[in-house]
Amino acid sequence: MRSMYTRRLWIQALALGAAPAMAAPDASERLLPSSQDLPRDLFAALARKEPLVVMASLHGCPYCKLVREHFLLPLSQSGACVTQVHFLSRDPLRNWAGEPSTHGAVIRQLGIELAPSLLFYGAAQQEVAARLVGGSIPDFYGAYLDERMAAARATLRSR
Repeated sequence: MRSMYTRRLWIQALALGAAPAMAAPDASERLLPSSQDLPRDLFAALARKEPLVVMASLHGCPYCKLVREHFLLPLSQSGACVTQVHFLSRDPLRNWAGEPSTHGAVIRQLGIELAPSLLFYGAAQQEVAARLVGGSIPDFYGAYLDERMAAARATLRSR
């Protein structure tokens, strides 16, 4: 199963022309924080009465770069809580159960298969809006993101 998953990611990366860049993060990946502890990130977001936006990102992915720079960075600068989790990364990450894991393992646990994917979390580590999967729709991406953020915030307010 794991080799099929990894193979699918490599095929995706090759289709995007990103394979040479996958070895190291590009500068835009440092514009947003990479999570080290998902429960802690969620606690901080909820303390601000905001959902936690988690971007599943792939090193060198041009769609991830577009989403990060043009949509998530402004969202973060306006006060939203945004973090990244990276496909194929072995960097340490405390998962939703509070256990030590890696970014890549958490991506697999969450069943994420396409980069970029945005997930929106609220109380009790529940997804509070539909996932926003893919980034090849830049004309409408902002509207889709605004819709998800409004739904996530409304769910937080209703609890």
